[in-house]
Amino acid sequence: MRTDDDRAGLNIEGLTVALGAHHVLESVDLAVEPGETVGLIGPNGAGKTTLLRAVLGLIRSESGTVRVGGDRPEAARSRIGYVPQKHEFAWDFPITIAGAVLNARTGTRWFGRVGRDDRDATETAIERVGLTELRRRPVGELSGGQRQRVLVARALARRPSLMLLDEPFTGVDVPTQELLTELLTGLAAEGTAILMTTHDLAQARATCTRICLLNKTVVADGPPGELADPDLWLRAFGVAASGELRTLLGAGEETP
Repeated sequence: MRTDDDRAGLNIEGLTVALGAHHVLESVDLAVEPGETVGLIGPNGAGKTTLLRAVLGLIRSESGTVRVGGDRPEAARSRIGYVPQKHEFAWDFPITIAGAVLNARTGTRWFGRVGRDDRDATETAIERVGLTELRRRPVGELSGGQRQRVLVARALARRPSLMLLDEPFTGVDVPTQELLTELLTGLAAEGTAILMTTHDLAQARATCTRICLLNKTVVADGPPGELADPDLWLRAFGVAASGELRTLLGAGEETP
């Protein structure tokens, strides 16, 4: 059972991040409460991945604050589960699924220091993503969908109060999409705060309670059905919400 502190979500206020002389994020305000799933949507270069890395404490901010359950990212890191894009993991490393997931908990604690709690968390995470029968398979032999499940299992093994996912639905098969959708829904119901970047608008509408349009700063933030104003999409992407996009976001039917 999570305590109130464990269940506390993410709060970002006035976050500005500069890489060199270039501002990647400017005065970003965003909160994700326990049980919410927020989809972060914006064009390439909008700062979505940078925002996730700032929450992880991997990038220094120029100004503003990030708090996870009231703590700075460095202090909260053990309570954050992170699912990077697949290309960020070394799939040619000689390790099994079970080893890769266990490593997310133990880091460099390889020899004689793996506790029962680590093993239990590892097995539960592997089971939850449907890879128990393949747990001894080398990660280099996995399909794209199986690799994504491994990355999700690594995040789950940390028993996080906050889940960060970077494009989790990109390049995966339909069964994996369905599993991830069901899994994220279940995690939110358990009180996990979830923030994910995605380009899949249909999937975002099916999975997310809120959508945040980002282009260096927050352009709009609200339930999917409330973000059909063409002006918002013009500001975020340089294109208006019309046709298929308007349908996906649930703008409703036009009145005759």
